[in-house]
Amino acid sequence: MNFCFEAKPFTVLLVAAATVAVLLYMEVGAAGQSVLSALPSAPQAPADNPTTPAKVALGRLLFWDPLLSGPEDVACATCHHPQNGWAENRDVSVGVTGIGLGSSRRLAPGSTIPLVKRNSPTVLNIAFSGSDESGRYDPANAPMFWDLRKKSLESQALEPLKSHEEMRGNTYPRGVAVARVVEKLRANAEYRSLFAGAFGGEQPVNAQNLARAIAAFERTLLANNSPFDRYMRGDRSAMTEEQVRGMQRFEEVGCIKCHKGPMFSDYKLHVMGVPDNPVLPASDEGAQNDTYAFRTASLRNLTFTAPYSHNGMFRTLVDVVGFYEDTRGGRARNPNVSSEELDPLVRELGEVEADDSDLIEFLRALSDDSFDRTIPERVPSGLPVGGKIQ
Repeated sequence: MNFCFEAKPFTVLLVAAATVAVLLYMEVGAAGQSVLSALPSAPQAPADNPTTPAKVALGRLLFWDPLLSGPEDVACATCHHPQNGWAENRDVSVGVTGIGLGSSRRLAPGSTIPLVKRNSPTVLNIAFSGSDESGRYDPANAPMFWDLRKKSLESQALEPLKSHEEMRGNTYPRGVAVARVVEKLRANAEYRSLFAGAFGGEQPVNAQNLARAIAAFERTLLANNSPFDRYMRGDRSAMTEEQVRGMQRFEEVGCIKCHKGPMFSDYKLHVMGVPDNPVLPASDEGAQNDTYAFRTASLRNLTFTAPYSHNGMFRTLVDVVGFYEDTRGGRARNPNVSSEELDPLVRELGEVEADDSDLIEFLRALSDDSFDRTIPERVPSGLPVGGKIQ
């Protein structure tokens, strides 16, 4: 349906009726269940890690401190920086031995460390990971990573410390990586004091509390007041006419079958046939026994978090929509994935075109630029804040 927004009473009534119809569908769904909704005002925390100011303050410092890496030159924030929407602005990440920030980041000359094979997704709103269509989620079992290999922020937080490409490098073996990081933290008087204040106990500097502090901080990184959120809460002026039309297109095309709930993701694995990134030495075969299946990406805050997909192969939203136009039309984009292997939901998509401006405008309505951009002035290790990013 095409809307006409001329200032004529009858047309205005038609537009209003159509808007209400779209809103009702998005809120209730074709089967009487919630399909899309605004994000909550505050996240939940697991019962064994309630959020406290002391944990958040400690977690923020840990997130920015290169002490957590093997060569002490990269921090969590290096690849999840507020300048880039708490993502990276690179197709795939450059971890240890890297220099620079975002799109200008590169491996140091002579480095033998390979590129990280996947894109660093934003940690904005990661507190709501796993939300179902009605907005319910279990923070203790929230799905993490592009291949869903970990559950909960607490279990995810320590994995980059073990990764050769991300934060461990050649400094020590994977099996002792977390223990070595904990040793460094225990040797730092300021961290000993901060851990004691946040957790108490006889030996508060331990791996479990390290993960809990980082997770507590990440749960504060919210961007939950986008035009779409305000619209769904009742402010009918929050989205433009184009964005309202795009919301209807989002449903008509079938995007809503996978990108649903307040986070616009079903958190399931799907085979989409995204082309391999040519900068990588080998094809990324994804999860589930080399099926090229990856988790449905959230569509939140796309304005700030390009490039897109698990390997950053799409620089713009036009590129993303164009990919689905090709795939729906039977044009394979990855020679390792046949059309028969694609998720059936891809083949069921309605007509979509790369220059669908209404649809793209709706995707932009899912971004909120009021998120926290605070960077610590210093970290307890005394190392450069955020790692070697200058």
